[in-house]
Amino acid sequence: MATNVKIKRSILKSITFRILIILSDLVVVFAFTRRADITFGLVVSTNLASTLFYFIHERIWNKIQWGRS
Repeated sequence: MATNVKIKRSILKSITFRILIILSDLVVVFAFTRRADITFGLVVSTNLASTLFYFIHERIWNKIQWGRS
């Protein structure tokens, strides 16, 4: 069953999901460190790194023809 999802919906879902991930990272890291400076540093750096790794992963998968028609 094919569905037609508007790009605005996908963008908003991506943004709200990223916010959820950042908030959960903040809670978990702060629970371990109890230091705001370390928490913010780790959360910012890990989210930047994960975004970069996702981009690289996506570019690699764009070159793989398996599963395409």
